[in-house]
Amino acid sequence: TIVTPQESPCGPDERTSVVESARKQWLVPAGLVALSLVPVVAGAARLTQLASGTVVTADNARFFAAPAPVIIHVISATVFCLLGAFQFVPALRARRHRWHRMSGRAVAPLGVAAALSGMWMAVFYELPASDNALLEFLRLLFGSLMVASLVLGVSAILRGRVARHRTWMIRGYAIGLGAGTQVLTVLPWVVLFGPPTSTVRAFLMAAGWLINLAVAEYVNRTRPKAQSADRPMRRV
Repeated sequence: TIVTPQESPCGPDERTSVVESARKQWLVPAGLVALSLVPVVAGAARLTQLASGTVVTADNARFFAAPAPVIIHVISATVFCLLGAFQFVPALRARRHRWHRMSGRAVAPLGVAAALSGMWMAVFYELPASDNALLEFLRLLFGSLMVASLVLGVSAILRGRVARHRTWMIRGYAIGLGAGTQVLTVLPWVVLFGPPTSTVRAFLMAAGWLINLAVAEYVNRTRPKAQSADRPMRRV
């Protein structure tokens, strides 16, 4: 039987609504990718410096002295932020469970690697002039929270607790994306007042993490109940 346009179960308005809804689903990941671009580009520039053997200065000497942690951090954080952004597309979760599971298996360990390597650098790299002990403490604090969130998220899905899994993974991703938001908290200060002191910079960096966590909590609390209910999972 041939269905003519007049007999189509979806009218023009309904089809337009479906298309618009599909487009809106990609707004969130697009925004997250855009937020990741500055730290991703900065990380790529750092790896290029290490690979090209650029002139060693006081600002980059610590990276040349121990390059492995920064290489691990840049690569894992880049993939974590970019690939993790597409975990927020409902269509990919609903229609392509296998893709969501397989990419999730990469996102979680890469996020842990990014956090642990960042914490290693905070402890063992010599502090640059722009940093102080307060910022070092904050990096260790939020790095620990990121690892804990991702571990709890993986633990939850292994037990079939889908709602808890999403809640903790969103928190972990929010912390990991802090470097992107920190550009938005630090740059206006630099433009308006010049380079911040080490203490002011620490608070501006903390603001980036806290803003992301506040958004994560808002998303978690306003998620529709139908989407947040736990359900048994046979396989992860």
